[in-house]
Amino acid sequence: MQELINQINELNGLTKDSLAQLNIDTLQAEANKLAACTMQPKFWDDKLKAQSINKKLVALNNRINPWIDLARQIKDLAELASLNDENLTNEIGIHFKSLKKQYVELKTDLLFDGEYDEHSAILTIFAGTGGTDAQDWAEMLFRMYLRWAEATPGASVEIIGQTSGEEAGIKSATIEISGNLIYGKLRGEIGVHRLVRLSPYNANNLRQTSFAKVEVLPKIDKPEEVQIDEKDLKIDVFRAGGHGGQSVNTTDSAVRITHLPTNITVAIQNERSQTQNKETAMTILRSKLAQLKSEQHKEIINDIKGPNEQASWGNQIRSYVLHPYNMVKDLRTRHETSDTQAVLNGKIDEFITAYLEWNASQNN
Repeated sequence: MQELINQINELNGLTKDSLAQLNIDTLQAEANKLAACTMQPKFWDDKLKAQSINKKLVALNNRINPWIDLARQIKDLAELASLNDENLTNEIGIHFKSLKKQYVELKTDLLFDGEYDEHSAILTIFAGTGGTDAQDWAEMLFRMYLRWAEATPGASVEIIGQTSGEEAGIKSATIEISGNLIYGKLRGEIGVHRLVRLSPYNANNLRQTSFAKVEVLPKIDKPEEVQIDEKDLKIDVFRAGGHGGQSVNTTDSAVRITHLPTNITVAIQNERSQTQNKETAMTILRSKLAQLKSEQHKEIINDIKGPNEQASWGNQIRSYVLHPYNMVKDLRTRHETSDTQAVLNGKIDEFITAYLEWNASQNN
């Protein structure tokens, strides 16, 4: 029993250290503040603001509550073990193993130390080399990330834009995945994803290799987080093309914003309103600049250079092989699985955790 008591006390100490590292008191204070806002009589007068606050509150509670609950259970178990009742040894041992497993799962939170890790994410998929197969592959990835978001507690998805392929699949698609730590979880997905399979679009059913690029940006929806000089912007409006209803196709609702110092351009035509399209474009532009500023270690936006397009296509991170065998393998972490169907159905958390641990080891 004494050895078990020592193990429980050790786990209790590790949990307290983790709570301190997470600044749990600060997170709880922020959650309490947001909860107080929701109780105000006029809270729902501004529906968009209310929805944003609710999303943040849910995301915070999803991060805080498991840790608080774990700490409470370990404390209760330590008190029970201190009775030194040998008849309870087996029961206490089973409970301890369960709590230790919970701790191992939760400690992934300690790996989120990036500047923008707590933000929501804007994820874009681009079909690459491979023609129709690549466009179909881009759509498969699109579905994979949608499924992942649906299964992630506190996450929600909004499709910002999508361009269909000529025969099948998509040329590109952009989605916003909201929730706490979403960018931190998805930043390891940035890069080129490679698919090897028997092509359903080849008359001879030959093996085909296709590529798609994934871009993930932290959502920067507060202008004060990334200061942009209005003089550095070129804003064009034009008539939206493609599907979307009569209003979309007959009015100048689409917006293109170019950041002149970096030549970064964002075009949005998903909404009927020019104002909404402009707001979305500005959010994505701020997000692109924030990431670029972070990558180039610059303090001032005007000091950063434009993105290196050549490097992005050379950054192959993961291979998905469906023929002649089944294997998904991350080329950085070496993590792999033969359950390709589960991965393509959105079960990518093992790859996310493996990347976070690998990235932390690279920085140490």
